[in-house]
Amino acid sequence: MNRAHETREAWHPQTKEERESILRDLDEILASPHFCNSKRYPTLLRYVVENTLAGKLDLLKERTLGVEVFDRPPTYDTNTDTVVRYTAGEVRKRLLLYYSERGHNTGVRISLPAGSYVAEFLHGDTDHDPDSRAVHLNDADHAAHANDGVHESGQEAFTGQEDGAQISSTLAGATSQRQARSYVSRILWTALLLTIVVAVCAVTWLRLGTAHAETAVDAFWEPVLHDQRTVIVCTGSSVFAPQNKSGVETAGKDIDYTFVSMQIASAISQVSSEMEHSGAATQLASAPTTTLPDLREHSVTLLGGYNNQWTLRLTQPLRFYFIENQGTDEIIADRMQPQTRYQRDESLPYSSADDYALVARFRDPTIDGWVVVLAGLGRNGTEAAAQFATSPHYMQLLRDRIGSGFANRNMEAILKVGVIEGKTGAPSILAVHSW
Repeated sequence: MNRAHETREAWHPQTKEERESILRDLDEILASPHFCNSKRYPTLLRYVVENTLAGKLDLLKERTLGVEVFDRPPTYDTNTDTVVRYTAGEVRKRLLLYYSERGHNTGVRISLPAGSYVAEFLHGDTDHDPDSRAVHLNDADHAAHANDGVHESGQEAFTGQEDGAQISSTLAGATSQRQARSYVSRILWTALLLTIVVAVCAVTWLRLGTAHAETAVDAFWEPVLHDQRTVIVCTGSSVFAPQNKSGVETAGKDIDYTFVSMQIASAISQVSSEMEHSGAATQLASAPTTTLPDLREHSVTLLGGYNNQWTLRLTQPLRFYFIENQGTDEIIADRMQPQTRYQRDESLPYSSADDYALVARFRDPTIDGWVVVLAGLGRNGTEAAAQFATSPHYMQLLRDRIGSGFANRNMEAILKVGVIEGKTGAPSILAVHSW
């Protein structure tokens, strides 16, 4: 019986020309839409392929990749920082998408097997059409039955017309069986196609149902979680400063023992809980010790205003931003309406003055990624901003103000927050801007 089958065998390029051919294929892959819009995925795939071709397999370990490709320190924790595993998984998916669009007859394929960081090169042809296999099977059956007929006609018990009748009967039976098998084959293929159609419809229906059930909170965080499953929560830190009205001042890099207030701790808890609900992990970082490469590797949530230098830097180009170098004054300014400023009432005690906060979500060109800012002029404002960004009620109010495209637009909102005896009250929206 002639059975067609699909084989793709691992191929090991031996000559310089073969290795150069692989690198040319790699360049085409990295120029495709699945890779060209990212920095992380092409970098990992090129590093893995080039070192596999060079035989440097000792460099293709998770920790080594984290250090060499993603600038992690040699002692980083691979259990909590899964950048290598996550990126490798995305590379595998994008390779499958690339080759599925190119078709099956692509010669040599570059693969990254699951559980390994060593590239594999697959060489082989795809299977024939399933219908051709059915033809081969029918032809084989025909030959087998024809041989049976010859065997029967060769027995001494049948002579003359009886031989011819027996042969005709055998061939007719073989033809009938071939037709029956062909009919059954068509039924099976039709049933298979119907099953696939039903499955596709079911998946589509489930996805549509999920989309309809999506809350405003899900839509707000969707861009942040689209490409990353680990989000850096970068928080400002403080030290005690009794001479200041707030009782604290921003901690610098040279301060060993910093702290966060109860309000900031509450904000961290609310954001981390929302990330966990969405299936993402959080990596807590202190603003003074967080570097630009750290921010470029993950989506970022910035907590705190004047005690977080990354909030001050990244919001400077926006319409609503924190004014720096104003002495002890803490002000959120409006670039489109310079006469409008949001600041606490300095005539009131710090624990009784209303606070103001900036809630922003935007794609920042400096880090080439999405940033969420939850920052108050003071600690009460930051706590209220975190409550606002994780509340379905408040997020729905913001979505109503933004309108269509809420899930993927850049946006800012100014909140006013009541403060009584140091306790954070409910926030209210004062101004909204989106682009």
